Amino acid sequence: MRLTDSRQINTLFEDQGCKRWPIAATPAKVRIAKLKKLRKALVERKEEFFDAIWKDFHKSRFEAWTTELLPAIEEIDYATRHLKKWMKDKPAKRTLILPTTRSYSRFEPKGRVLIMAPWNYPLLLLVSPIVSAIAAGNVIIAKPSNKTPNVSAFLASLFESLFERDEIAIIEAPGSIAGDILLHLPFDHVFFTGSPEVGAHVGEMSQKIHAGLTLELGGKSPAIILDDADVKDAAQKIAWGKFINAGQTCIAPDYVLCASNKVDALADEIVNSIKAMYGETEEDRKKNEDFARIIDKRATEKLQDLIYDAVEKGAAVAIGGKCSLGECYVSPTVLKDVTPQMKVMSGEIFGPILPILAVNSPNEAIHYVQDNPKPLALYVFGKSSKAIRSVITQTTAGSTCVNNCIIQIENLSVPFGGVGNSGIGNYHGFYGFKTFSHERNVMKQSRFDVVKFFHAPYGKSKAQSTVQKILCFIKKM
Repeated sequence: MRLTDSRQINTLFEDQGCKRWPIAATPAKVRIAKLKKLRKALVERKEEFFDAIWKDFHKSRFEAWTTELLPAIEEIDYATRHLKKWMKDKPAKRTLILPTTRSYSRFEPKGRVLIMAPWNYPLLLLVSPIVSAIAAGNVIIAKPSNKTPNVSAFLASLFESLFERDEIAIIEAPGSIAGDILLHLPFDHVFFTGSPEVGAHVGEMSQKIHAGLTLELGGKSPAIILDDADVKDAAQKIAWGKFINAGQTCIAPDYVLCASNKVDALADEIVNSIKAMYGETEEDRKKNEDFARIIDKRATEKLQDLIYDAVEKGAAVAIGGKCSLGECYVSPTVLKDVTPQMKVMSGEIFGPILPILAVNSPNEAIHYVQDNPKPLALYVFGKSSKAIRSVITQTTAGSTCVNNCIIQIENLSVPFGGVGNSGIGNYHGFYGFKTFSHERNVMKQSRFDVVKFFHAPYGKSKAQSTVQKILCFIKKM
């Protein structure tokens, strides 16, 4: 659905406002039916998606299935299994001072929600929050990234074939549409996934319309190698987590903190893992269809500049370092002899470049993480439970995985989200349903109302009589 001016978007917004209350009143079985319909369409049209994402940035079929379609389907299945339970009213304990009342909390839809998705996982990061918003009973306007036009067109076609626009609308439009038009509308909740810089702007705009806000951002996610870590095992897992999707993953290990005497061994093992996954030579790796391309020329130029700056300032290239602007290709790259002053250490890389920063002790690694913005993910490799616990308790991150990478997002029973610079709020499973819901406090008064004893006029005799009556009532309960 292409909307290019404020009049069209305002009309859509008002149409969804009319549908907001009927959708909010739908029972669990109606919402589950919608989710199952979406699931069926995703499976039936998967080949269209595979073709679209290959055209956008050469993402392989298998990687697109495992990192996009499968997690989206799992999100749907989890919601359909648990939604009836989530929607039930939750009774609360009675209070001593109000013994004749009953309280409960109920999750009600927030109403009209805006979901803005990024380009790096264009299907998953649009569909997953939409699943949660459907489960919670909202009407939805969602905007995929214009950097992946083929996937965006596929998503628009998919949802238009399943839902009326006054219920769920996918808008294909330049990024400026979101800032200039959408964020001026009084949405009840705004859900944004993207960079911390853009997220700050979205947060500021959302405050002006008093919308609920979820920001899923990024940042520099560290991997810490403890003294007793299995270096080969850590290298294999870091290489996989870093170079999947050509490093364009918000929770990819952005850099490694490793003891000085283990840097060479770790780098060698990561190099071996890269060769095993993508090919022995630079030419093999460039031809390998399992290795994705960078999203556009501008991003490729930025990554090339990071490599040039690091090498100019003394970094050694253990593997890679090759770029092709015309093909939006950056080879899997590992850098040693890295210092904090290099550009590659000053911001999120979001590409297939892995710097290894030498430290003298685990405490030095911890202090480095403490001194930098809070990351979206933190990875720890080691055997000692005490040492691992020390890292976790002395740092903060949106999520943490011990002795592996990326997989912490797979468990839908726990929340996923950032903290500080890496985000606000969380989602997945019940937590996504909760994000798009308002938890409403409801109290019911029985026929006998003890609060009447506290009504004016106030006097010593009345107060004493009230206390006595309350105590007597409580004793009889």
